[in-house]
Amino acid sequence: MLSRIADSLFWLTRYMERSDCLIRVVRTNYILSFDSSSHTDFSWKDVITLFAHTNDEAVLQAGESSSSALTFLVADSKNLNSMKVLITKGRENARGVQDNITKEVWEQVNQLYHLVNQPDLDDRITGTRSLETIDLLDQSCTLFYGVTDSTMPRGQGWNFMNLGKFIERSILTIDTLNAHFSKIDHQLNAPQDILFWKNLLLSLSGYELYLKNYTRGQHNLNVIDHVIFNKEFPRSLIYSLSRFRLYLDKIADDTKMEGSAGLQKTLGRILSKVQFADINIIQEESLPHFLSSLRKDLVDFSNQLTRIYFSYA
Repeated sequence: MLSRIADSLFWLTRYMERSDCLIRVVRTNYILSFDSSSHTDFSWKDVITLFAHTNDEAVLQAGESSSSALTFLVADSKNLNSMKVLITKGRENARGVQDNITKEVWEQVNQLYHLVNQPDLDDRITGTRSLETIDLLDQSCTLFYGVTDSTMPRGQGWNFMNLGKFIERSILTIDTLNAHFSKIDHQLNAPQDILFWKNLLLSLSGYELYLKNYTRGQHNLNVIDHVIFNKEFPRSLIYSLSRFRLYLDKIADDTKMEGSAGLQKTLGRILSKVQFADINIIQEESLPHFLSSLRKDLVDFSNQLTRIYFSYA
């Protein structure tokens, strides 16, 4: 497979995964903003900080109201991490590799592109049909994964798509977990109840599974265990990194690229950080240090991967 094709498939799913995470966080925050029983301190400004990666007060002003936040996060072309921009970038990558994806995958990406480029999107996302529009975008992202999973052949293209998906998911999970724990200054023994963590768990589609698995113990520590170490939770770090290693091993075996063995060892060390850690180790090391170190390793690894497989300078 040409490096250009592999690169486009890799970034197609990275952009789609980022869009999926964004719209889920937006939906969760929007619904909980009307729930008087939810006393989470997570705000629209926090969502903008999470996805725009900025503390610029001029940018954060968009988070002062739901309507301005929704416009900025979903429909603002000037925001490079808005859903509109992310889906447009995903479509650009998909358009260049139409021979390597199925017709159904292309049609679903194209449908999403037209949804976020509707002339009246600003009005729809802030008017009386806000939740209906958010739900439609959320369901369309979910449908992309269903169509991709049920129609894509399990070859190199599929493997590169999953590399993009799971490295993006790992980084987003770290960022989302860190953002919510920062609201309590990463104090693991702080007496927070389940309502405080509802926003985080719903944002990661892990609320129901959490309630089924954790019936006792301190919620702060249980949330860490769930989001980092739960092998049955599809958005946990351990699950995402394990899947990432599976697809990297397949690509390394298929391509025999120089540097692949070193790349596999690097990922093995990153995965071991999570596999052989536990709550006690995180408490000793501190949660922000553990997460920031792991995030840096993943970003460095991603850069190394793109140099080897996509011929980046």
